Amino acid sequence: MTQAALRLGTRRSKLAMAQSGHVADAVRQLTGREVELVEITTYGDTSREHLAQIGGTGVFVTALRDALLAGEVDFAVHSLKDLPTAQPDDLVVAAMPKREDPRDVLIARDGLTFAELPDGARVGTGSPRRMAQLNAYARSHGLRIETVPIRGNIDTRVGYVHKGELDAVVLAAAGLRRIGRIDEVTDFLSVDTVLPAPGQGALAIECTAANAELAAVLAELDDPYTRAAVTAERSLLAALEAGCSAPVGALADLLADGQVVKEMRLRGVVGTTDGSALVQLSTTGPVPTTHDQAMALGRELADEMLAKGAAGLMGERAH
Repeated sequence: MTQAALRLGTRRSKLAMAQSGHVADAVRQLTGREVELVEITTYGDTSREHLAQIGGTGVFVTALRDALLAGEVDFAVHSLKDLPTAQPDDLVVAAMPKREDPRDVLIARDGLTFAELPDGARVGTGSPRRMAQLNAYARSHGLRIETVPIRGNIDTRVGYVHKGELDAVVLAAAGLRRIGRIDEVTDFLSVDTVLPAPGQGALAIECTAANAELAAVLAELDDPYTRAAVTAERSLLAALEAGCSAPVGALADLLADGQVVKEMRLRGVVGTTDGSALVQLSTTGPVPTTHDQAMALGRELADEMLAKGAAGLMGERAH
């Protein structure tokens, strides 16, 4: 008897469909079962407001989670950076596959790099985190830029550059790689210049906690290093009491001695969107082997950042 197809809930955007398609292929290989994509429209897809105005946290995932709990889909794929830091008891992130490139990138007119942008260049981004760090970098290097808040999918954002409305836009490398458009990038922004959003480049595969059999199968796709890194990053975000619309960047990376991974370094940044003030710190510790150890690394760095005045830079903190 043929088993019924597994239903994978996904947002409708080109990027979400590409991400979910990759996961669907992996699940088909793993289980031998057919996987069908079920397209779901979220509030974040239909609202035309800037993410900072609609709260950011959860706007792209709530409808997917409702579909999971209603039994309309068997599992869902999210961009991890869209997930609220508090995990509902009735849902489980069964897998976090190996992370894609976490960096931010620039797509600028005339093939320009960030350092080559003209005086007063208009740079589009929907992220207060990017604004804070880009403006801080520009200030420290004697550049003058104007960060312009934008929304929309990759086509819409890149279109502003092609139409001459903006000199450049900043996007996530991971999304461009997943839809096959990485060759349009004119500059890869070093994480020493712009720390990514916590969890950027990683995916979360979620199902109901009650479906333990499916969760165990999906867990085969989990990458333990990715999970440890993003858990530390999201712990930092949660401890700073900041939603995903707050200007918080974080990245945990592995420090290796030859082929042997020795430690994990977690870096965090909080800043005002005009770049006039930043709190940027890092901590290093043993590679976490448990969820609690990864959480502790994030909380430790958050405490240090709060002691340095991070809370005052975030404006209205999300609770």
